[in-house]
Amino acid sequence: MAYRVKGRLEEVRARLVEALKEEGFGVLSEIPISEVLRARAGVEMEPYLVLGACNPQLARRALEADRRAGVLLPCNLVLRQVEEEVEVLLQNPLAFFPLLPDLPEGVAREALDRLQRAVGRLEG
Repeated sequence: MAYRVKGRLEEVRARLVEALKEEGFGVLSEIPISEVLRARAGVEMEPYLVLGACNPQLARRALEADRRAGVLLPCNLVLRQVEEEVEVLLQNPLAFFPLLPDLPEGVAREALDRLQRAVGRLEG
C-alpha cells in the first residue's frame, strides 16, 4: 500500500512516528537503507528508510493465537524521498493469512486499520 506526502523524509518520519504512537505503535527499529548501501556497497540512492513498528497489544493477541506470527513482527513501513514528496509504503498484514491460518483476521484487520489511520494523518 503506497501513499505520497509532501515534504522531506526526516520531517515526514517525525510526523509518522507521532501518528503511530497515537495508534498504539512504537518504533522498534529504523534502518537507513540508503546510508547502509552507501557505506557498505558504495551505492548512491535517494533517502530510503525502513521503520519497524509494533503495537504490543496486537502483537500479544497475534502471538497467543499463533506463535509463528512473530515472522510478521514488527510491521514494516518504508519512507522514500521522491522529489518533493515522500512515498510511504506499508505492508498489508492481511496478505499473510494464507501462511498463518490460525491468526485471527480481526488482529490483522485492526493492525492494518491503525497503520492506515496513522499514515492518513500525514496527508491532512
